[in-house]
Formats: sequence, structure tokens, C-alpha cells
Amino acid sequence: MKDQFHDRIHAGELLATRLQRYANRGDVVVLGLPRGGVPVAAEIAKKLNAPLDVFVVRKLGVPGHRELAMGAIASGGIRVLNQALIFHLCIPGDVIEMVADEERQELYRREAAYRGDAPRIELDNKIVILVDDGIATGSTMLAAAQAIVQKKPRRVVIAVPVGPYSASSELQKVADEVVVLLSPRDFHAVGEWYEEFSQTSDEEVSCLLTKARHHHRDSTIPHPVTINPRTTQIH
Repeated sequence: MKDQFHDRIHAGELLATRLQRYANRGDVVVLGLPRGGVPVAAEIAKKLNAPLDVFVVRKLGVPGHRELAMGAIASGGIRVLNQALIFHLCIPGDVIEMVADEERQELYRREAAYRGDAPRIELDNKIVILVDDGIATGSTMLAAAQAIVQKKPRRVVIAVPVGPYSASSELQKVADEVVVLLSPRDFHAVGEWYEEFSQTSDEEVSCLLTKARHHHRDSTIPHPVTINPRTTQIH
């Protein structure tokens, strides 16, 4: 198939070339969505000389229709609720709390498996590059971006190798910049745009994060000129 990535590392390398203006800065953080987004993010962080962290987000599914998200919880105790949907479906508060408690346990499990005792990287007043290995509906990435906004970053950049144009256009409403390398009209699944798309394990995520912490150069880098907000690059 034409326009395919070899694997997630290859996708990260190509994305990094589109993000070079964020290289060698002291105010950039790269976040990968687990699990598949972390190998892509790790390659971007390495090429940009930026710190890498994982951002765990769990959708809160409507009971009986779990694919329908009434909100999300994310790393750092963040919760985002779709108040319009909750009102429309008359979902009581105790039901929301029940679902949130269930997902919170899985969120804590994943964070412990991925990060261990390492602290989260602060996002306040940072340029946050949020990465996944692709988007289908975009709902998880949208929830993650909405959650990150609550951390008061200076700028949110969403970067993914592939996703349908309809999904990436929705993300522009939340992010300051959206970079998508491939936006095919005939889109069925993220995996079909990779030659190698094996499942990423918890152990691989943890290893990538540990390696990134050890290799990132902790130096003070002067900030370049301010970048104009709300731009979009779709190639």
C-alpha cells in the first residue's frame, strides 16, 4: 500500500520533521497516549530534545452504551464531563461517580505500570505536544486535549501520523495546532496504514519512558520568538 508507515518509530521520525520549530527549547513537553502513542512520542521527543511523559486518559462510557462517552478522566486527577449529554440522557450523579471510580482504578493501574515512582512533568505554561499512533473517531484524543487544557499550558499541539479529515478537523476546536501526516478519504482503521502494527505492551511503555528520562539533556535553552496560536498543518 502506498503512503504507509513502516512502524511507529518511522511514524515518529516523520512527525518530528514537521515539528522541528519546537526543537531544543526549554518549554516543550511531549506526551504520548498509551499504549501505541508512546513509541511515536518517544521518537519525537528524542528528535526535538524534549522531555517525554505518558498521559493516561480513560473515557467515561454511558452505562449500557460504553462506546458513548459522557466524559473522561486523565492523569493528574483531571475530569471532563459532557454536561449537555448528561442532561439530555438524565444521567444521575451517582451513576457518573460509579463509572468514574471504575475507570479511575484502571487509570491508577496504568500509571503505576508506566511511570512507577517517577513524578509527572508539569504542564503549566508549557508547549504540550500530544501524540498518538493515529486517530479513528478522535474521541480519545479530544478527551485528552480537553483534559490537558485544564493544566493551563501555553499551547497544545496534537500530532498524529494518520487520521480521517473529519476527526482531525474536530480537534482543531480544542488544540492550537493539529499536525496529521496522512488524512485519507478512504479510512477504516489506524493499523492499515502501518506495515508493522503489533500491540505495544505495558513493559515497552515503561522502558521507553525510563530511557527517555535518562537520555534527555537537562539544560537551560533560551526561548525563541512567540509562535502565533491556532494554526493547523495537515499534509
